Amino acid sequence: MNETAVVGSDLDRLAERVERAARLITELRSKTAQLEQEKNQLQQRLEETQSRLQGQDPGALLQEITTLRKEQREWQAERREVTTRIEAISQKLERLD
Repeated sequence: MNETAVVGSDLDRLAERVERAARLITELRSKTAQLEQEKNQLQQRLEETQSRLQGQDPGALLQEITTLRKEQREWQAERREVTTRIEAISQKLERLD
């Protein structure tokens, strides 16, 4: 009878381990499915971005942005200069009145 109790105890422990392993497998399958879905979404976003940029050289785009920023600074400087000239002319006109 003693052996029967030990075998029963061993079977109970084995059953617990099998149940834990089954839960772990289910959990891992769920996480795998979630990660697969995320991967597919990211792959889709990458493909969309690539299609939008298709035919456009990122280096050329950066060069164009740099050029546009330089032109913007030049326009702003010219605008300040024109504003200064207009203020000077306005002051001269006020003195003439």
